[in-house]
Amino acid sequence: MKVERMILIVFLGNYLVNNVVAGLASLVPANPAATEPMLTAQYFTFAILAAVAIAIIAWWYFKSAAAGLVPGLIFGVVGFVVTVVTAFITGVSGVLLQTGSLGQVAAVLPNFGPYLINKTTLVLFVIWIVPAILVGWFLQKRTTSSAPMSSPSSMM
Repeated sequence: MKVERMILIVFLGNYLVNNVVAGLASLVPANPAATEPMLTAQYFTFAILAAVAIAIIAWWYFKSAAAGLVPGLIFGVVGFVVTVVTAFITGVSGVLLQTGSLGQVAAVLPNFGPYLINKTTLVLFVIWIVPAILVGWFLQKRTTSSAPMSSPSSMM
């Protein structure tokens, strides 16, 4: 398992989810009267399309790597960690570029804790973990079921 390749692929996946999938989900009309923003058609569309995109990216990665439950879990965890680290770096660098002040960056850092302890971060975790595990399991199952069976006569 090449960790560098996995990090690059999940970084690409994070970019695609944050830009392409979010753009497609924004085409679904928003419900301004919704009391819970997570229970809208737009949010469900984003979650489903993101899971499909991550499944495709996991399949692409596992084409040339060992597939299975554990590699799928590792891929999903790496994807989630890369997503959170990217959000942190983007937030810090955005504040630094807008204000030019390290003091403002220090004032914003405590806001990252509530971001980590949020329902949307849990949804993000599930969106990365579940498709990666399912794809890894499916590809492993398909590989083992298509492996040729050796006959007893060939073993002699």
